Amino acid sequence: MSRIRAAYWDPDGDRYGIPTYWWRGAPTGYATRRQLRAAGLRPAGQPVAAQVLWRGVGGTRAAFLYRVDLARPKRTATPAQLCAVRAALIARRTCPACGVVRDYYIPRSLGECLTCSDGGHQS
Repeated sequence: MSRIRAAYWDPDGDRYGIPTYWWRGAPTGYATRRQLRAAGLRPAGQPVAAQVLWRGVGGTRAAFLYRVDLARPKRTATPAQLCAVRAALIARRTCPACGVVRDYYIPRSLGECLTCSDGGHQS
């Protein structure tokens, strides 16, 4: 085992407080949030069960691991929630000055569409 791997090997959690493994060294049964999401699962409120540490840009990087057996299926949005999100996205594309729905989100720095911010209220 290399020195770097040995520095991040703490399966009992004595040194870091929770079980710690090196990059690609975690046992099966653990997954990151991203891995759970790819499998159609969510952590479901469980605490962090372990972590993976590795040397990265800017120092030591960490990825938190959750137990797969305690994960639950992802929740799906209701039709009302999907409708609300759709309406909010349309509102972000609607110019408050001219009322035209644009193909892009209205820049918050301008507060209106690019056509209106250039001086003319044309559509």
